[in-house]
Amino acid sequence: MTRKTVRIAMNGVTGRMGYRQHLVRSILALREQGGLDLGDGTVLWPEPILVGRREHALRALAERHGLEHVSTDLDAVLADETVDIYFDAQVTSAREEAIRKAVAAGKHVYTEKPTATGLDGALELARLANGAGIKHGVVQDKLFLPGLLKLKRLIDGGFFGRILSVRGEFGYWVFEGDWQEAQRPSWNYRAEDGGGIVVDMFPHWEYVLHELFGRVRSVQALTATHIPQRWDENGKPYDATADDAAYGVFELEGGAVAQINSSWAVRVNRDELVEFQVDGTEGSAVAGLRGCRVQHRSATPKPVWNPDIPVTEVFRDQWQEVPDNGEFDNGFKAQWELFLKHVYADAPYHWDLLAGARGVQLAELGLKSSAEGRRLDVPEITL
Repeated sequence: MTRKTVRIAMNGVTGRMGYRQHLVRSILALREQGGLDLGDGTVLWPEPILVGRREHALRALAERHGLEHVSTDLDAVLADETVDIYFDAQVTSAREEAIRKAVAAGKHVYTEKPTATGLDGALELARLANGAGIKHGVVQDKLFLPGLLKLKRLIDGGFFGRILSVRGEFGYWVFEGDWQEAQRPSWNYRAEDGGGIVVDMFPHWEYVLHELFGRVRSVQALTATHIPQRWDENGKPYDATADDAAYGVFELEGGAVAQINSSWAVRVNRDELVEFQVDGTEGSAVAGLRGCRVQHRSATPKPVWNPDIPVTEVFRDQWQEVPDNGEFDNGFKAQWELFLKHVYADAPYHWDLLAGARGVQLAELGLKSSAEGRRLDVPEITL
């Protein structure tokens, strides 16, 4: 075996997602397993360079995990010819400029979403990356969740027949920050800082719907700021200027209709924080992060509406659990592996910056739909 060191500039790993899912659960997990075997006698050994604005925080992470390289100078890191890949998990408002620099430096780019604050910027990043001849990818982690992988298996196997509708429920109660600490950073609730649940979640819904059920053809959304005042990390009150809930209806290519509620102001009465119910002519399924339950046409009960008598059926007991039929790795790690194989073994990969731009487009149109109170078409975008 030949070990090839891959130096990855990781910008934004002091944040919750960048640290836990990308650094610890992905890159460091690859190191713990001995690297990534490409199958041709080569093992990739990821060597992260932690990049950010707070040197003390970066050094604390490096010391905790036995890493050597940290920097607060992104330009210097990108000028280093030994750095192969630039990864971005910063706040959205800082991402576009950093990716532009990485592309100009000839680095392969892997990034969180949304890729930019607007569609024009997202498309320009894709054009620049294609013109530079680099490999580029966008995190679309929910496609690799066990529950959605099981759902994809059902779709591919023809379980549903003709798919009629998709109903999604996502969210949880994010504490305001006064009497209990908030679970999300305060910038998420300030529109001027790139916050808002539409900007955060509609890019996810775009790729989930696109990959599993068909391209989104139209969107009608209603947004709300249910909690108008919150408290920041220093305990100071601030006005929430971004949406904390969004209620969307999406028309899909092929005729199916998706309805997805997203909220940081909802208390959970579901099995998982996100669930999708898919109904088809031949069967239905409910998929979450890990589990997936089905009810086939041949086993569908025949309930009758009668408000005058107590319900005698336990509806949840009438569904069958879909077996794992295999081991599921962390979804972020699984996509990192695919991207690294794309860069170093030319393996196929289509979750690129153009796919990321579709997510930005849907978020932009969702906000516009809510502001104007009407349904909007979602044009197909190309470079």
